[in-house]
Amino acid sequence: MSLVTRTVLLVSSIAAIAAVIAGLAAYPLVRSAAEQQTRSDLVRLADVTKTALDRGDSGRHSEEILPRPLIAALQTKQITGYLVAPGAGSPPGVPDAVMAAVMEGRSVSADGETREGRIFIEARPLVAGGAVILEQPLTVVGVQAIDALRRLAIGLVVGLLIAMPIGYVAARRLIRPLRAARDAANEMATGSREVTLVPEGPVEIADIADSLNRLNTALLTSEGRQREFLLSVSHELRTPLTAVKGYAEALADGIITGDDVERTGTTVALEAARLDRLVTDLLDLARLGAVDFHVEPVEVDLTELGADAGDVWRDRAEREGLSAVLELPAAPLIVRTDPMRVRQIIDNLAENALRVSPPESVMVLAIRSEGDVAVVEVRDSGPGLTDDDRAVAFEPGALHERYRGVRPVGTGLGLALVGRLARGLGGRAEVGQAPEGGARFTVRLPAAAS
Repeated sequence: MSLVTRTVLLVSSIAAIAAVIAGLAAYPLVRSAAEQQTRSDLVRLADVTKTALDRGDSGRHSEEILPRPLIAALQTKQITGYLVAPGAGSPPGVPDAVMAAVMEGRSVSADGETREGRIFIEARPLVAGGAVILEQPLTVVGVQAIDALRRLAIGLVVGLLIAMPIGYVAARRLIRPLRAARDAANEMATGSREVTLVPEGPVEIADIADSLNRLNTALLTSEGRQREFLLSVSHELRTPLTAVKGYAEALADGIITGDDVERTGTTVALEAARLDRLVTDLLDLARLGAVDFHVEPVEVDLTELGADAGDVWRDRAEREGLSAVLELPAAPLIVRTDPMRVRQIIDNLAENALRVSPPESVMVLAIRSEGDVAVVEVRDSGPGLTDDDRAVAFEPGALHERYRGVRPVGTGLGLALVGRLARGLGGRAEVGQAPEGGARFTVRLPAAAS
């Protein structure tokens, strides 16, 4: 069912339930009020009847002992009257105590019981002697109560009939912005990004429009970054492929001969290694977001792992005119983690630091313990990162997009790998300002023990 139908049914159901509850709650009150009103009317008619009999006020015909309007009123109320002489027996349903009291000259209001059911009794002594006794069946009260409830039910039905179109109109107005949000979401699903919703309706529904507008903006930003990322990756893939293809064709055509063959083979091998590294990074980045990302945690001495990595990157830094500094703890730092992934983190951070650091600067690889957390940190003397850069440093291709052609940049995959590897190992990656003047990348891993 549509929301409009459900809303109308809900409103109608609530109105019907309210009517039933109101009727059940009102019936005792209505019956009590009807009973009091009936008793009050009977008392008044008994007083009027007594007065008429005491005064001898008759109708038009001498055989009538009461005025015709009074007789009509008594008949309308289903009241039966008795003129009782002194010493006479009690009328049907009148207790002896009531008879005794009224014969003593007292007015009496009481209840009685006949074969037809309960009755109200009003007894009045007469000046000339004897008494007049009026009886009214209690069923009159039920009739009056039911009549009052019938009028109440009619009012509730009218209210229900009014509530249904009001609920329909309200539901139509309510779902109008929801339908607009649905249409906008469908357009966004087809790839359209020129969608803007005007927030309207209740606050909760207006929030949906705001959320969809923010989602659309985020999708635009994300898709733009993806396009830039794919363009940069395509460029990075094409460069080594072009070199490998060109040298391979030259070797096949016999253009390169003699000593140049060895040099060309070395170049092809380096370009192939670069291509392999890029493809591996792409695969790792894809696997990190999938369920098949595999981690093999073992007991690892980070001090030893850092020393091994430091030896490799110290030589690499010296070949490029930089100096590499190791800051390692004096004692073993044992952590249960995946050593291959930790080494991958160090290599990516070191590669990034060497790329951006100018000659004769310094790169620092530091490993330390901070409470129950092991810290792997790489600092450089490069240009550093702004606050905006740090906010997107671990997003694929974000820094590449900003600084392509401005400073030495890679594909933007390395730092994205570091961020996701850190999360995959149960830690987190952070970026800040290094005391050496450049950037400081810190990875914190859990469960370290000295």
